[in-house]
Amino acid sequence: MTRKSKAGKPATAGDDISADVADVAGGERSALNARTRRMRLRAAWMYYIEEMTQNEIAQHLGIGRVTVVRLLSDARERHEIKFSIESSVPECVSLERELEKRFGIAEAVVVPLSSPQADATESISAATGLFLSDFVQPGMKIGVGWGRTLLESLRYIHESPVADLSVVSLLGGITKVKRFNPSEFAWRFSSLFQAECYLMTAPAIVDAPETRRTLIERCGLGEVFERARTLDAVLISVGNLDASGTAYRDGFLSDEVRRSMIEQGAVGESLFHFFDAAGRLVPHPIHDCVMAVSPDTIRAVPQRIMSSGGLHKAEAMHAALKLIRPTALITDEVAAARILEIERG
Repeated sequence: MTRKSKAGKPATAGDDISADVADVAGGERSALNARTRRMRLRAAWMYYIEEMTQNEIAQHLGIGRVTVVRLLSDARERHEIKFSIESSVPECVSLERELEKRFGIAEAVVVPLSSPQADATESISAATGLFLSDFVQPGMKIGVGWGRTLLESLRYIHESPVADLSVVSLLGGITKVKRFNPSEFAWRFSSLFQAECYLMTAPAIVDAPETRRTLIERCGLGEVFERARTLDAVLISVGNLDASGTAYRDGFLSDEVRRSMIEQGAVGESLFHFFDAAGRLVPHPIHDCVMAVSPDTIRAVPQRIMSSGGLHKAEAMHAALKLIRPTALITDEVAAARILEIERG
């Protein structure tokens, strides 16, 4: 049977090609507009479910009331309100709102997963890349951490020059080439925006506190630490203490250190600073040997973005929320639900 086009004429190979091109273009537009769609959904959820006023929504989202009116109008015209409420997406929105309320987060982004056992890295990385594409502004000074999730997010960031942007690596590098080298991530991240990049040109962990002090005071690294005190934003991830974690699997830290941390009550780490379930740093000599910006300095940065997920990291993330107090959190629905379960008691 001959397939007909919408016009009633026999379809040709050219029609198929045109349709494919249209589909690709539509997919690209969908990715670019993902953040706008999510903003419409957030506004609709607050207005119709939480019964917030338009002024309250505007204040919470940091936008004008006129913009709120437009978002609600667009959502109605696109028939997104009914669809969103009846689909699984509002479950993510509900998790976002509860995370924001319980932890004082300005914006939580929770992505859906196909199953609780699914690898959350790709979904979180995609959401992180889209978030950063919209977040980065001219004149910013951004400090960055490292990790698999952050590295994968580079593929989803829209490459575009940003004027007067500075990127500072929050952690030293490693002497043996690995895929997840902190310095490599900072450099690639800055390259996407054609920004200045300040690297911590030292090993992530040195042999003694005296070495750390010398590198900072006499070898020029003091400038990096000083820049960290004037940052506008930081981007970090969280690691747990599983032996399969990046830091241990790739040999950044020894298994002896990992076991020692667990014995002292540590549940996670960020920039090789280890903390317990209450979000307190665990006393350990390694903290005096880590070439990384301290949690106290990070917590003082105005905007703090945390991107991590997976059920196996929920306990570490819950503790990190107390230690870092992020202003933005990007995670998955399974981890988000577990974090809230822990917080409830």
